[in-house]
Amino acid sequence: MEAPRVQYALSGDVSIAYGVVGDGPFDLVFIGGWVLSAFETAWDGPARELFSDLAGFCRLILFDKRGTGLSDRDAGVPDLETRMDDIRAVMDAVGSKRAAIMGVSEGGPMTLLFAATYPERTAAAVLYATGASHTRAEDYPWAATPEEWDQMFAAPEIPAIGSDEWLDIRLKHLSPSIADDPEVQAWWRKWVLMSASPSAVRGLARMNRGADVRHVLASISVPTVVLHPVEDQDWHFEEGQYIADRIPGAELVELPGLDHGWWVRGSALAAEARRFLYAIWDRGEWEVVEHNRVLATVLFTDIVGSTELLAEVGDRAWRDLLQQHHAVVRRQLARYAGREIDTAGDGFFASFDGPARAIRCACAISESVGELGVRVRAGLHTGECEVVDGKVGGIAVHIGARIASLAAPGQVLVSSTVRDLVVGSGIQFQRSGAAQLKGLPDEWQLYSVEQPVIAR
Repeated sequence: MEAPRVQYALSGDVSIAYGVVGDGPFDLVFIGGWVLSAFETAWDGPARELFSDLAGFCRLILFDKRGTGLSDRDAGVPDLETRMDDIRAVMDAVGSKRAAIMGVSEGGPMTLLFAATYPERTAAAVLYATGASHTRAEDYPWAATPEEWDQMFAAPEIPAIGSDEWLDIRLKHLSPSIADDPEVQAWWRKWVLMSASPSAVRGLARMNRGADVRHVLASISVPTVVLHPVEDQDWHFEEGQYIADRIPGAELVELPGLDHGWWVRGSALAAEARRFLYAIWDRGEWEVVEHNRVLATVLFTDIVGSTELLAEVGDRAWRDLLQQHHAVVRRQLARYAGREIDTAGDGFFASFDGPARAIRCACAISESVGELGVRVRAGLHTGECEVVDGKVGGIAVHIGARIASLAAPGQVLVSSTVRDLVVGSGIQFQRSGAAQLKGLPDEWQLYSVEQPVIAR
């Protein structure tokens, strides 16, 4: 099978390289790992086998993540939210309303977040050799500690990125079974060097360092299969098991050997994907979209000292001020793709499909209403929400409201879940301490957004 023709989809003002190959009855979006391009050189070596086998039973949609391969370079390193926008842009460009998403290695966390946020566009999730967090936690002991990450960046004995020695080490680590083949070595060196510059490799590593989607797993409602090599040296098998244990109804498949690289597993990996996806297709569940829960970010704002302000300016002036306030808030919600859920007095409740957009909206609201002579407090939380008649509800909403009630005048206060999901966005936080949220168990670690936040 020949490599697909490269085309471009606009995601904002960034061009994302994509291609389509195969004409099967359903769509499969492939999200590659690390910085590796899905085009050109990839098809000159072992990667061709998996792509060809996948395209043999579906319409395979390939793309290069922004900053890598044939896609545009962007200022900075994109966060997971921005990369989800890129997936939707590519799906829209090829007319795919709903697709299975296959995320391998570094593409796994993005797949998990996409499936939780957009279940109406995700028919199924196929995960290969991936994990839920890049940083060690009490319930996630397999990842590196912050100190180990620092050492990875600073250790003088590490070969220069892009050097032959560095490329040989990466190949041996990711696919030891073929690492001594001279033809593979030549192909690998060309593939990596054509996929990303050294600065892009470093930038992605820094972004990955903080990526954490552990809290997203329970929100995933689409059929999910986790394929993981039992001796994987890059993402431990226990990390795949962790994911499967926390996604309702997920299937875990143990694969033999220690090769992490998906390009080694070709036909065997495609066969597992085909088995899983065709079972969904044959049951007639591909187009069924009845999801009453979704991952969302909720934002609550209200005017500080509204009662005192009303007493000071009087009823008529207060009504005028409130109208101006509401107009400002709605203008910012429209700008950042927020959805107004409810308005009560001087308070707003809105939802977003991405936490970075929600934070930027909250900061823009705070700055804009300041010109009216008022200050607002804002609180945000990302979690699983129930969807009833187009509105979101549930415990995540209550958490967001409680966080907002603790915010100081002019402060944008967020939960640790929000902070973890915006790694790579450029948004900076200050630890605000642990708090007991009224009516909720345990203490919650909260963070204050350092303003100003750069708008996108």
